[in-house]
Amino acid sequence: MPDASTLGTVLRERRERTRPEQVGVVGHGRRRTGGLRREELAELAGVSTDHLKRMEQGRRHPSPGVLNALARALRVSRAEYEHLCALAGYAPVEGLVPRQLSDGARRLVDRLASTPVCVLDATWTVVGWNRAWEALACGVPSLHPREGNIPWRVFVGQGGQVLRSPGDDARFRRLLVAELHAASTRYPADEDLASLTADLQRASAVFAQLWASTPTAGQHDSRMLLRHEDLGRIALDCDTVHIPDGDLRAVVFTADPGSTEATSLTEFLLEARSAQAGQ
Repeated sequence: MPDASTLGTVLRERRERTRPEQVGVVGHGRRRTGGLRREELAELAGVSTDHLKRMEQGRRHPSPGVLNALARALRVSRAEYEHLCALAGYAPVEGLVPRQLSDGARRLVDRLASTPVCVLDATWTVVGWNRAWEALACGVPSLHPREGNIPWRVFVGQGGQVLRSPGDDARFRRLLVAELHAASTRYPADEDLASLTADLQRASAVFAQLWASTPTAGQHDSRMLLRHEDLGRIALDCDTVHIPDGDLRAVVFTADPGSTEATSLTEFLLEARSAQAGQ
């Protein structure tokens, strides 16, 4: 039977025990306590601060999608996740990693037609994208079964078009390994996920070393330097939007309005759209 009061207490206590750097939150000023602020967890989980406050007070019951988003944001262990599910009256997710676009994710991709957008599943595999993203050639699935997986491209493949400093690259690799660890906790029965992590350990000594060390995820880059055959080097803002329904995340590339990058990107995408229409 659901126990909203106890669930709220457990969520609040878990939030207060979670250090910001453990979940990739950095540089948010002086703190009275060492734990996550409510608004920080709300942003990570993709819910409003008021909604989270009501949940912690036992006045609002989370949906399964919201509960999974909170568990993901807090990076709870499997045992903690099962305890949260029991308090909420839900069965823990034991099935496969959701690999289909939810309705909300599909709307996001379709309606931002002029903005490069892709959607990643819990394994950081591209499961949806629009033509603007494809035009930038940022990475979409091909004949190779692993080509659409970001960790595989980073650790085993050519690494894609993103240029990173050695420090940024090391932080991004730790983030990817931490995300795969978290996904393995949420989906222990997913054979494809288990196969991916096993293949990565065999193919990359760096991945194997990081996997054994169970790193804490850092913050995802908010600014990307891309190398493109037509645009040359172009710096773009990279924002990640968590989509609780389906355990997905959308990656969106934009440029500052009025900037040289914005003009170059807009002109390039218009030309690409015209070329696609003429095919």
